[in-house]
Amino acid sequence: MRASEVSHFAFCRRAWWYAQQGTHSSNLEALDRGAAWHRSHGRSVLAAGCLRSLGWLMLGAALVAAAAYLTSLLVG
Repeated sequence: MRASEVSHFAFCRRAWWYAQQGTHSSNLEALDRGAAWHRSHGRSVLAAGCLRSLGWLMLGAALVAAAAYLTSLLVG
């Protein structure tokens, strides 16, 4: 059993068994829609992660700016 077969088996044993028997899927349109949805969802997850990182970066910049401003008031 190859690594790709292990992941296929772990995801869905029945699908793995059908693939071993040489049975082909009859619902290719639904599979294509599902693959397109997963690609779209993956892009959304990536965008959310980038926006979260940007938010943390902006928060850090705001804290540094606030600290600099308060320091200038105290030293001033």
